[in-house]
Amino acid sequence: MEREEFDHLVEQALADVPTELAALVENCVIVVEDDAPAEEPGLLGFYDGVPLTERDTGYGGVLPDRIVVFMNPTLAICETREDVVEEVTITVVHEIAHHFGIDDDRLHELGWA
Repeated sequence: MEREEFDHLVEQALADVPTELAALVENCVIVVEDDAPAEEPGLLGFYDGVPLTERDTGYGGVLPDRIVVFMNPTLAICETREDVVEEVTITVVHEIAHHFGIDDDRLHELGWA
């Protein structure tokens, strides 16, 4: 799969997030990178920032949070385009959940890990 198509799948996953939730995402960008960090080569995505649940009146003047989706590790674990679509959706939802302060344990319980 080419990068342009993968980018489109990430955009589609974002477009599928319910409008009510998407409207609550604040100061956050979503990017695609080819490879995960060398120390975690199988990582499909990560959230880097201050979750909404931890922001207070002192929060301001900071760079946007980042949600990163890694293309090559995702493609490596998927056999079909449909697998990629599903995995990208799971990754995007998982990382947006971290932005809302939901931890990995709860995401596992909900089936989004």
